[in-house]
Amino acid sequence: QVQLVESGGGLVQAGGSLRLSCAVSGRTVSRNTMGWFRQAPGKEREFVACISWSRSSNYADSVKGRFTISRDNAKKAVYLQMSSLKSEDTAVYYCATSSRAYSDVPTGYDYWGQGTQVTVSS
Repeated sequence: QVQLVESGGGLVQAGGSLRLSCAVSGRTVSRNTMGWFRQAPGKEREFVACISWSRSSNYADSVKGRFTISRDNAKKAVYLQMSSLKSEDTAVYYCATSSRAYSDVPTGYDYWGQGTQVTVSS
């Protein structure tokens, strides 16, 4: 079993920055792909970014150049640095892990956190 706990969400003005963290416990995930997804009210959960065990990363087009994903296996943590935030970034952000594939779809992930709310005011 793997437990994921997100933190760092909050209310920020458009153009501002936030750093989300995901603390990992339980079975080791150092060889797993780690991902961030988000879900806005009334919308489906969508891919934001992922990072492989070798630190290759992939981003949704909507966040490229503004968001950066990173991981610290020694600290068992994954981070999402978000800058130049827009109102359309408002959502609940979820951390997830996959032992199977470098994936940009929710079904590619095995374990999920409870999410952290990010609200961007315009």
